[in-house]
Amino acid sequence: MAFEFRLTPEQRLLRRSARAFMRTEIEPHLPADDWTGHGGDSPLHLVRKMQDQGYFGMPVPRELDGAGMGEVGYCLVFEEIAAVDSSIATIFGAHTGIGLAPIYLFGNEEQRERYVRPIAQGRHLAAFALTEPTAGSDAASIKTKAEKDADGYRIDGTKIWCSNGNFADTTVVFAVTDETLGAHGGVTAFLVEKDTDGFQVGTIEDKLGIRQSNTAELVFEDCWVPKENVLGNVGEGFIVALTALDGGRVGLGAATLGATKRLLSDCVHRVNAREREGRPVGQNQSVQWMLADMATDIHLAEYAVYHAAELTNQYYERIAEGEPVSRSLREQVSRAAAVVKIHCSEMSGRAGESAIRIYGGDGLRWRYGVERAFRDQVITEIYEGTNEIQRMIIARELLQGVGVDQ
Repeated sequence: MAFEFRLTPEQRLLRRSARAFMRTEIEPHLPADDWTGHGGDSPLHLVRKMQDQGYFGMPVPRELDGAGMGEVGYCLVFEEIAAVDSSIATIFGAHTGIGLAPIYLFGNEEQRERYVRPIAQGRHLAAFALTEPTAGSDAASIKTKAEKDADGYRIDGTKIWCSNGNFADTTVVFAVTDETLGAHGGVTAFLVEKDTDGFQVGTIEDKLGIRQSNTAELVFEDCWVPKENVLGNVGEGFIVALTALDGGRVGLGAATLGATKRLLSDCVHRVNAREREGRPVGQNQSVQWMLADMATDIHLAEYAVYHAAELTNQYYERIAEGEPVSRSLREQVSRAAAVVKIHCSEMSGRAGESAIRIYGGDGLRWRYGVERAFRDQVITEIYEGTNEIQRMIIARELLQGVGVDQ
């Protein structure tokens, strides 16, 4: 009997409607050249149109004005967004997967009303600030500090590589509250609003790819936040970060899956339409093999992504309801997210190289979009935790006997 993932009628309708909207309402209005402006300019007018469709509150329950489509629905929409534009997909993923998710999962009732509801309604945007100049993959080494005073905390430090950081209404910021305890017990998550005194945007990075997704440096100088803005429990910020990043990696897998599907479709159209020596280029065996390899990668990735999305959905539902989460489920989600991150990001890299070879010289011309897809892909192997770190996660669990013969 075939093992099969089945989408519900509602999920299938969501996928079709998201595809139609992105292809007709967003794609025709995207800038043709992503090299304009310093570091690109995020197309927030298009983002607002997507917010009006409810996409930016996709996994949030309906009682908080979200779409109530869970992690599977989030991944379905993420696919369709990334198939049209990787920059907008990055804005969407940074907002939903790692900005909104931790607020919903770890926020108390008042925080959900104050922050999650306007985000789900499409009125606010979110961001996630963890990485620092001396703490990238080694997130436990962050130096930003939050010192407690009578009614709140004063944050001092610098964050870098923050997607959406220059325009987000609310940013989840991680800071050390007790350096004697280390990552587990000494780091706390805070909700910082964009107009808070002592919080300012620094450099906007000028990048190789995803140029129309702004990537910001955030500077905190005696930035005071009330104690009500602590997200989760004091000292448990690292749990908040790791939980959000697991879901973020699954979403990233969905994004690279959507982008690779679109690239394959473009390549098939290209080789059917273009002739050499009187016959379609697609009749060449070497071209057929490249297409077949791309299709094989996509087939495997689709199963991996939606398996991980369903696991993450179960995980997140229990956290959101305050139910205990078994170590087994945590390990399953973390391992599945790492696998998805590695396979899907590297799949898109292979596909980008193949597409350039299939297009030949035209693959290097900006107007065909292939070189842009190649540039946009590079970061997927680095952000949300480098692939080297993901391999360490998987290997560590294997060596401890976790996941062997399951």
